[in-house]
Amino acid sequence: MAKIRKGDRVMVLSGKDKGTEGMVVEVHPSDGRAIVEGVNVARKSQPPVDELNPGGIIDVNMPLPLSKLAVISPKDGKPTRVGYKIEADGTKIRVCKRTGAEIK
Repeated sequence: MAKIRKGDRVMVLSGKDKGTEGMVVEVHPSDGRAIVEGVNVARKSQPPVDELNPGGIIDVNMPLPLSKLAVISPKDGKPTRVGYKIEADGTKIRVCKRTGAEIK
């Protein structure tokens, strides 16, 4: 199970976009990859579909390995690891390893 989920704010740890922050758009846990908005952008040519979609060169967000991403701590804004904590009522929540804050 991936500790990074759709909607998380993450930072890229290595590669050409190192240090860039963005929101996770999609997660593919079976592939171990995630698509982050505005990161690892490739330009692709799209053929025209109809009069409303004329085609041309478009920007496409490409997937990144989950190992290159770190969740941003909601408390201090720095990258952190993710842990789990079991509440008294039995629910499992994600917590920030750096500060102990709950990750929504």
